Amino acid sequence: MAPTSGKYADFEGLRERAVALRRSGHSLRQIRDELKIHNNDLLNQLVKGEPPPEWTKRPNAKDDLRDRARELRLQGWTYDRIQAELGCSKSSISLWVRDLPKPEPRYTPEEQRALMNEGLAHLRATRDREREETKQRAAAAVGRLSDRELFLIGVGLYWAEGAKDKPYSRRELVLFVNSDPGMISVFLAWLDLLGVERDRRRFRVMIHESADVAAAERYWADLVGVDAGLFSRTTLKKHNPKTVRKNSGEAYRGCLVISVLQSADLYRRIEGTWYGIVLGADSATRPDVRFSRVSSPMV
Repeated sequence: MAPTSGKYADFEGLRERAVALRRSGHSLRQIRDELKIHNNDLLNQLVKGEPPPEWTKRPNAKDDLRDRARELRLQGWTYDRIQAELGCSKSSISLWVRDLPKPEPRYTPEEQRALMNEGLAHLRATRDREREETKQRAAAAVGRLSDRELFLIGVGLYWAEGAKDKPYSRRELVLFVNSDPGMISVFLAWLDLLGVERDRRRFRVMIHESADVAAAERYWADLVGVDAGLFSRTTLKKHNPKTVRKNSGEAYRGCLVISVLQSADLYRRIEGTWYGIVLGADSATRPDVRFSRVSSPMV
């Protein structure tokens, strides 16, 4: 509704001037400054119905993208491919091409599944290769172990996997059980380092009765370099048919039990060294902790 009084009482006169300026190519800002009208509502009323000059129209930055998206859609491209090609959102693509016919599928459902499986296989192979490369680099970084390093590693392995003395059950003997051949090899190297004679070592297999017991016994005997006939009697675990076991198949070989005869003193040295490791770790991470030296069992 046009004003009829005050500063802008002559509305029709102002409108004529505003329209003339508009038609001569003036922008709203220029008309405002020319007519000294700072009321935006009134300014818009004065030029109502008059299109802005071309030079004031801001170009749409996405016009080229829109045209390209429509072109690709007509070629049968999917939203995903268009998005990857143009770098715009799927919502924009959908808005731009929704009036175009949906392209026919390029592949049958069987072909799509085959392509998906091929892509997944490639991804798994890449990840497996990266895992293996990481492991190989880490292994190469270790190098040759010193006697001290092997000794401390052996103590840590034993304290994690070996039998331990309890106040309610005195068992000061060295007994180590594991299914990892690498752990077994390191433990045997550790016994060699400590000078534990081979005739003091005893071996026994623990395995489910449903497994290939004879094959497991041969495997462990070959690993430790002892005739399988010298092994103690194998301990068989009863098989529960209601239990679904994952440790089965050709790779399942049960566990190897290694015991050392006359090993009470060796066990005490292991336990004492472990306490020394704990105290050493505390002193390294917390300098305020007083370090109580434990006599070294190193040979």
